[in-house]
Amino acid sequence: MSNQVTLGKDANQALGIGQFAIDFLSGKLGSGPSQKVLDRTRLFHTDSVLCGASALALRTNAPTILRAEALDYPDDSGARVFGSPKKVKAEKAILANAAAVREWDSNGTNFGYNPALGHTAGEFGHNDFYGVVIAACQQEGLDGATALRAMVLLDEIRGRLAEVFSLKTYKIDHVVHGAIASAATWGAMTGATPEQIESAIGMVVAHYIPWRAIRAGKQLSDSKGASAAISTEVAVLSMMRSMRGFVGPKDIFRNPESMFRQFEKTQGDSPFPLVLSTQGDDFAVMGMHFKLGLYEHQSAGALQGLIDLVTANPGLLAPGAISKIVIKAYEPAFGIIGDPAKRDPKTRQSADHSMVYIVSTLLRKAIEQGKDFGGRTDDAWKALMLSPYDYGKDALYNAQTRQ
Repeated sequence: MSNQVTLGKDANQALGIGQFAIDFLSGKLGSGPSQKVLDRTRLFHTDSVLCGASALALRTNAPTILRAEALDYPDDSGARVFGSPKKVKAEKAILANAAAVREWDSNGTNFGYNPALGHTAGEFGHNDFYGVVIAACQQEGLDGATALRAMVLLDEIRGRLAEVFSLKTYKIDHVVHGAIASAATWGAMTGATPEQIESAIGMVVAHYIPWRAIRAGKQLSDSKGASAAISTEVAVLSMMRSMRGFVGPKDIFRNPESMFRQFEKTQGDSPFPLVLSTQGDDFAVMGMHFKLGLYEHQSAGALQGLIDLVTANPGLLAPGAISKIVIKAYEPAFGIIGDPAKRDPKTRQSADHSMVYIVSTLLRKAIEQGKDFGGRTDDAWKALMLSPYDYGKDALYNAQTRQ
C-alpha cells in the first residue's frame, strides 16, 4: 500500500479531503503514523496546552474574554474550556481554547516548505487547532489514541496545504488552511460523510476568508492573536450546519470564483496538487518547529546570532561596547518584523513582531545579567529566553531597551 494519497489538480479536492479524513481516522489507509510521529505530535499538543494555560494564568485579554463568553453557552453534551469542569457548546470551547493557545505566539510553527515534492509555497502556520480534536473527543466520548491520530490528521491537511498555496502572498491570513483542516477533522470525528465535509469546506472558503488586515498597522490588536480561534469556530459551525443538511458550494478548489482560483488563474483545474501522507514517518508535523520562548519565529536567527556573539565575546556586554547592530533579513521576514511601523511598539502583539524590540530586549537582559556563559549557548538561551514578562508594560517602555 502507498504511503501517500494524491489529490490531483483535476480532482474534486474538497471531496477528496473529506474521504481522506474519514479513511485516515478509520485506519483504512494502512498502519497510520509511526510512533515517532505520534510522539512528536504529543509534544506539540503539550506545548500548546502549556502556552494556553500560561496566557489564562496571566489574564491576557482575548483569552479571558472568549473563555467567559464560552461559559455563557452551557451544553451538557458539549466540551470544556481550560480550567473548568463545566461543558459548553463545543464551538465556543474551541474558540476559547484556541485563543488561549495562540495568545503568546509561542507554540509550534510550520513553514510550508517541502522541496522533495517541489511544494515550496512557504505559507506559515501554527499548531493552534488541537482544541478541535479535544472538543470532538469530549463531545463524542472518544479515547486518547483517537485524539492523537486526529491531531496528526489535522496537521497533515493544514501543513500540506501550506506547502502548495501561499495565502500571505495575497494578503490572506494563514489560518484559512487550519480552518479547512479543522472542518474536515471535526467532520470525520463526528460521523460526517465526505459530501458533508466537502460542503463545509466550501462554506469556509466562500464565507469566511480573513485578510491580513489584522496583522497590519502600527499597533496590533486582539484580532491578530485570536484569528485562528475565530476562523476555527466558524469552520466547526459550518461542519455542524452541513451535517444538519445545509449545502455549501461544491468542489471549492476548482470553483472559478473561489479565492484560490481568483488569485491563481487556471483553465479549470485547482492551482495545485495535494499530497497527503497515510502511514510511516513522513507526515507534515515532522517538519514543524518548536519556539524556545516568546518571539516571532522569523527573528530566531537574529536571536541565535546575538547569543552566539555575546557567549563567545562576553566583553561585548560592557557598557557602551556595542554602538550599532545590523541585521540582514529575507522577505517575508522583513515585512513581518522589520516593518518601520513596528519600531515603536506599544502593545505586546506589536512588540513580539518587532525585530528591533525583540533583539534589543534580549541584549538588555544579557547586559543586566552580565554573565560569562563560558561559551555555552544552551545556558545562555535558558537565562535570556524571552517570556511574557518581557512584553509587559514596564518592559515595553524600558529606557535601555528603547535606547
